[in-house]
Amino acid sequence: MDVNADFSKRIMLHSDEIDWEDSPMKGVVRRRLDRVDNEADRVTTIVRYAPESSFSPHVHTGGEEFIVLEGIFEDDYGNWPTGSYIRNPPTSKHKPGSKDGCIIFVKLSQFQPDDRTFVHIDINKIGSVSDADRAGVKVTPLYKDSYEDVRVEYWEANTNIEVDASGGAELFVLDGGFTESGDELRKDSWLRVPVNTTVTAKTGDQGAKVWIKTGHLVSPVNG
Repeated sequence: MDVNADFSKRIMLHSDEIDWEDSPMKGVVRRRLDRVDNEADRVTTIVRYAPESSFSPHVHTGGEEFIVLEGIFEDDYGNWPTGSYIRNPPTSKHKPGSKDGCIIFVKLSQFQPDDRTFVHIDINKIGSVSDADRAGVKVTPLYKDSYEDVRVEYWEANTNIEVDASGGAELFVLDGGFTESGDELRKDSWLRVPVNTTVTAKTGDQGAKVWIKTGHLVSPVNG
């Protein structure tokens, strides 16, 4: 079943207001943000692992990208605490789980088919740089190629911020909040905007910490 599969539309969701759905594995539940129902099952979702839960070993033919929101995520490549950003490219294999439980924001089957780049970053341990073109913005780069740009941005309180979404954009609020197009986004809110647009945000008294991906919706990968 398709979920928010029309990428020409702006979508804003408070992910913590979406009901949890059971997954095929006991102890693992999810909240779907978008899904293209095809053989590759392109999906963006929030996944919660109960303590001592796991998935069976599997290969990600279309790649897997995620950020750990709570707890510690564990797989063949290591133990990844809150704030970790991971890219496991197409053909990668692992057995994911969590001893004490965790929550992740995850995107499946959205890599370029020939991408083989692994990324394992603990955002808590790397710095940020001021954006020379946008006052009140600091950026922690996570990944960039000719297809997409992924980063965490830190927005100062009570500041007007613009994000170039000419290639489309997704934003997930990690902390704080902002208003955009009349919507109040807060921690765990998700926004997807189509190509040839600009995100125009206004932060509140807490500022905002936002995971951002741009450029990838010009020609969305479905497998």
